[in-house]
Amino acid sequence: MPINDNPTIRQRWLARQLRELRGAAGLTHADAAKALGSAESKIGRIENAQSGIRVPDLNALLDAYGVTDAELRADLADLARAAKRKGWWTRYADAVHATYTAYVAAEWDASELYNVQTSLVPGLLQTPEYAEAVIRLENPDFPEEAVEAQIRVRRERWKVLTRENPLHLWVILTENVLYHRVGGSAVMKGQLEALIETSRLPNVDLQILPRTDPMSACLYGPFVIMSFPRTVESDIVYAESPVGAIYYEEAADVDAYATLFRRLNVAAANVTKSRALIREALKELE
Repeated sequence: MPINDNPTIRQRWLARQLRELRGAAGLTHADAAKALGSAESKIGRIENAQSGIRVPDLNALLDAYGVTDAELRADLADLARAAKRKGWWTRYADAVHATYTAYVAAEWDASELYNVQTSLVPGLLQTPEYAEAVIRLENPDFPEEAVEAQIRVRRERWKVLTRENPLHLWVILTENVLYHRVGGSAVMKGQLEALIETSRLPNVDLQILPRTDPMSACLYGPFVIMSFPRTVESDIVYAESPVGAIYYEEAADVDAYATLFRRLNVAAANVTKSRALIREALKELE
C-alpha cells in the first residue's frame, strides 16, 4: 500500500485509536504484526497514518487487542472506510493546495462548526464576488484558473449548510469585519446582505462582537472548532496564520479554545442585535 504523506483528519484519528488500543492491550508492534501476518513496518505505517487499513485487517487487530465493544468496532470500521472514500473536493486536487482540501474534507464531515473571524467573512459564507476579491488580495500572482477553482470550491462548500443533515454553524465576527471594503463598496454591500440572509437559516447562528468590547483584545487570530458525530472522532481546532495552518487535537488545547469561544459568545451581540449591526454597516455603503 502506498505511503500517504498528507493524511486526513480521520486517518489520523484511526491511527491514534489503534496506537492507544495496542498500548492498552500491552502489545508491541511485533505482536500486532503477528496478528496480521505482516511486517512490523506495516503496523508502523498504519499507526502513523501513512497508510490505510482494510476492514478485515482492522478486525484482526481489534481481536488481538481484545476489543469487544461492538459500537467501538463499528465506528472504527466506518473510519477505515471513510479514510479511503473520495469526496467532491478531490476533483480540485490539482487546482488547490492539499492543506485546503484537507480542511474542506474535515468541514464536510463535521456536524458542528464554531468559527471566530477577526478580519474576513469566513470562506463558507463568502459570496463569489467577495471570495474573488479576497483570493486576489491574498494571492496576487495566482493564475486565473487557480482563482476560478478556489471560487468553485467555496460554492461547493456552501452545500454543507443545505444538505439533508446540515452542518450546524456558529460564527462570531468582530465588528471590524463589516467595515473592511473588500472588493469595493458594491461587493461589500452584496456580502453583508448575504450575511443577513444566511443568518436566517435554522442551522446558522451569526453573532457580531462589537468593536468596543474589551474581549476583542483576547483575539490573536481566527480559529475554527469542529465537532463530529461519532465518539471516536474527537473535536479539533483549526487555526490560521500567514505562513500556514495548525490543527490542535489534544483535549487541553481544544478546551482552551472552547473556553475562549464561550466567553466570546457571551460578549457578542445576540443574533437579532447582530443583524442590526450588519444593517448599520450597510447604511454606510448606501
